[in-house]
Amino acid sequence: MSKYSAARAREYFSEVITQSQTEAVFIERRGAVAAVVISPSQYEAMLDALEEIEDIVAFDQALSEEGPNIPWDEIKADLGWA
Repeated sequence: MSKYSAARAREYFSEVITQSQTEAVFIERRGAVAAVVISPSQYEAMLDALEEIEDIVAFDQALSEEGPNIPWDEIKADLGWA
């Protein structure tokens, strides 16, 4: 993990981009983190992980709902898959 002040990040922007390919780079303004620079592949991996977690939460919520279960064959027919 690297840290740069906003002014230093502007001065060494190319270096910030290069470092972000292997680690998160934190940009600070007035002593507080203002931004994080990461590689596109890290960003995509984070989005994929978030979507997976959201799917798990939605699945768990669906299972916890009260009421009758709908058979898979009926769902497929309703969607035109069968």
